[in-house]
Amino acid sequence: MKRILISIVSMLLGFFPSCQESLDEIPQWTTYEITLTTSREYPNPYTDVDVWGTFTNQKGDSLVRPAFWDGENTWKIRFAPIDADQTWTWTSFASNTNDAGLNGQTGTFKSIPYSGNNRLIGHGPLKMTKGHRNLMHHSGKSFLMVGDTPWAIPFRATKEQVDTYAKDRQQKGFNAALMMTLQPDTKAEGPNERNVAMGFKRAFSDLSEGHLSKMNIDYFQYYDSLVQILIDHEIVPVYQPVFHGFGWKGLQVLGSNINPQEYVRYTKYLLARYGSMPAIWLIAGDHNGKDPGVQESGEMLDLWDCYQQPVGIHYNPCDDYLATWANGDRSHCFHYNKSFQDKAWLDFQWAQTGHDGEHLYHKVERMYDNKPTKAVANGEPTYEGMNNGQNGLGWWQGEEAWMQLMHGGTMGVVYGAASLWQWKVTPDEKGWDAWTDQPLSWEGALHLEGSTYVGLIGKITKNLDIGDIEKRWDLAEGKPILIKEGALYISFLKNGGELTINGLPKNMGYTWIDPKTGLPKQMGIVTKNHFKAPDSGPWVLVITK
Repeated sequence: MKRILISIVSMLLGFFPSCQESLDEIPQWTTYEITLTTSREYPNPYTDVDVWGTFTNQKGDSLVRPAFWDGENTWKIRFAPIDADQTWTWTSFASNTNDAGLNGQTGTFKSIPYSGNNRLIGHGPLKMTKGHRNLMHHSGKSFLMVGDTPWAIPFRATKEQVDTYAKDRQQKGFNAALMMTLQPDTKAEGPNERNVAMGFKRAFSDLSEGHLSKMNIDYFQYYDSLVQILIDHEIVPVYQPVFHGFGWKGLQVLGSNINPQEYVRYTKYLLARYGSMPAIWLIAGDHNGKDPGVQESGEMLDLWDCYQQPVGIHYNPCDDYLATWANGDRSHCFHYNKSFQDKAWLDFQWAQTGHDGEHLYHKVERMYDNKPTKAVANGEPTYEGMNNGQNGLGWWQGEEAWMQLMHGGTMGVVYGAASLWQWKVTPDEKGWDAWTDQPLSWEGALHLEGSTYVGLIGKITKNLDIGDIEKRWDLAEGKPILIKEGALYISFLKNGGELTINGLPKNMGYTWIDPKTGLPKQMGIVTKNHFKAPDSGPWVLVITK
């Protein structure tokens, strides 16, 4: 069973100081950063020593956070207090117990209530709901993921660009961003620069050689600022360590044959560096979920992530057939979107329907029924403008997102756009096949029509308690509906029409909402269980207490 808190015997309470006048005051769920400095020299600080800290409050709760190397002789521990009005003490530990700069350091601080206006921080990190269908904050507030796929932000974007991106996505209703934490193609070439045609920053200088051991620390120090911009705009980073499928340009991704220990070490580094803030851990990307280090990373996160933020897998499209691009290699396929279904460390699974512009809903339907229950979403529908600007345009994206949700993808919805996911510097930047591309820059793709429709799902559902909502078409005579009986009913009718909901209590409130504008059209009090949409266009019906 996952453990968030470890009980500590009451004797430890005696270690807390009685005088607290000079203690640092850290608001609940904000990050407290501790710097440790060593006088010792390590040939490779990233690989040669493990460092962590334990944090204990007055109640005897104890949490453990891994530390990360931050250049030269510096390690840092980032910790977010889980409460307010408590005194916390911390102690550092190192695998090299003789290193007095890293091992045995101590300190004390006080947690206080959060008074800021960032709703993401104020409600705390994410975790799974009791029924495992959805995400929620530690405060109990539900979180329907409305994700975007700016995969290449970490190695291509500038701070100014990410600020522009985050403002647009927050305004539209998005609350999550999927990212390749590093450029994963071993054969990719180009300048070691951001915002330059063909360029990308290197996270590790030996990645092209098939390894992750020679870290470029300036890469992650810059990435810190990009992550902070997303958090400031209430967008949860979704961290994918090293891609396993297509990658950035399809030039031999490292993830499919990486050394497992290197994969786990890097995933733990990401946890240490970014895990004190809201996060989603996507530990397998665009393959069968069984690549080297995936299971080991899931087990590591289960052990080391004291906040127990969601961990999941994103599969490739060929769930039950051998794709032509697999070149006869059956290991790519026949995963049925359910690798490690029975593992306690696995929280969610994302299907992929590919980029051919087809509405395919059977995958999330099957995944919804798998046991034990895992949260489900279609993590990669057709990106808007794929196939040289032809596929998945405009309202196609809105219909796709709502219907994926209705068919059982109750964790949330995901959107993408060609040129945006690659973070193309110019509309004519070369390096991608036509099926992945369109003649737009990242900024041009940012404003494609379909993103507005998908983002509106976030706005429409923002104040609804969707935790453990269920697909219950059986209560609506086979029509699309999600239900928390007696509390919340959401239906999407793509061509209007009528809807009868069996067992619906009276005296609830109902609203017909236009999914293309987010505006209500009709509302009232429930007096009967039969409803008629305002016209033959697409409509969303929301019924609440």
